[in-house]
Amino acid sequence: MKVAVFGATGLVGREMIKILESRNFPVSELMAVASARSVGNIVLFRGQEVAVISAEEALKRRPDLVLFSAGGSASLEFAPQFAAYGAKVIDNSSAWRMHDDIPLVVPEVNGYVLKPTDHIIANPNCSTIQLVMALAPLHHRYQIKRVVVSTYQSVSGSGKKGIDQLMAERSNQPHEKFYPHQIDLNVLPHAGDFDAEGHTTEELKLIRETKKILDPAIAVSATVVRVPVVGGHSESVNIEFEQDFTLFEVKRLLGGMPGVVVFDFPEANFYPMPVMAQGKDEVFVGRIRRDESKANCLNMWVVSDNLRKGAATNAVQIAEYLLSQKQV
Repeated sequence: MKVAVFGATGLVGREMIKILESRNFPVSELMAVASARSVGNIVLFRGQEVAVISAEEALKRRPDLVLFSAGGSASLEFAPQFAAYGAKVIDNSSAWRMHDDIPLVVPEVNGYVLKPTDHIIANPNCSTIQLVMALAPLHHRYQIKRVVVSTYQSVSGSGKKGIDQLMAERSNQPHEKFYPHQIDLNVLPHAGDFDAEGHTTEELKLIRETKKILDPAIAVSATVVRVPVVGGHSESVNIEFEQDFTLFEVKRLLGGMPGVVVFDFPEANFYPMPVMAQGKDEVFVGRIRRDESKANCLNMWVVSDNLRKGAATNAVQIAEYLLSQKQV
């Protein structure tokens, strides 16, 4: 089929192209789409050079599937135009996620919500994806009452400018200041914009998207922190269940969840870290232990590559799910 990747020259867009290739997605024609300043640049797909085109040119070529990672304003402007003639649009921005009529999908968790009539599909926030992957099998068994999550998010979650600032600070080079403070040798309890109550937009995404995907009844509290790591997001997760559990069964349930790897051997210093998750599609879970301060509570540590499962891989997996259901 004809596939367009919007934001093809960005971090996530380039990853989408690599994953389409590595997973042998049936692409008959790839359209690399980006802003006017990138038109004419070259990206590689299956060893061939593909020239970057404009959104208007992509509309003329009528792709069957469109993967968006070009920001919310581009998605709001162009996604409905592709959907209008019948294309399937999978959008990685936050533009459509909380629309009641737009499915917000992690295929392993709630792919079943997709219908043939859905032409715009939202890809969740990177930190939400890895969180719900770990929560879903436990919620189905024990029913989650409340989740308290603190994230340790890499600078690649901010795009190239975040990486550039970290690396420039690390090498003591002049640089454009993207974050409001130094990020090297520091942590920032700040990602996104603050609202009047003191929450950041990244925290609100995590709260609202988790409830939409899993269960509106789950109470979620989130603190988002940016750390001086290039790639891979980590999360400290505290879960309160309606029912009691055993650690053995928790690990069995997590280990049986497609896409989740239990990596929990603390006696040998084996636990998930972003450096081991980079370049992989799995969600790694470790430091699994009972919270002794309250009944029916569990602590765990969740790590995943934010550019892959947290963004590009999940989008391609949605496309694969649509294909398997003959919806595209």
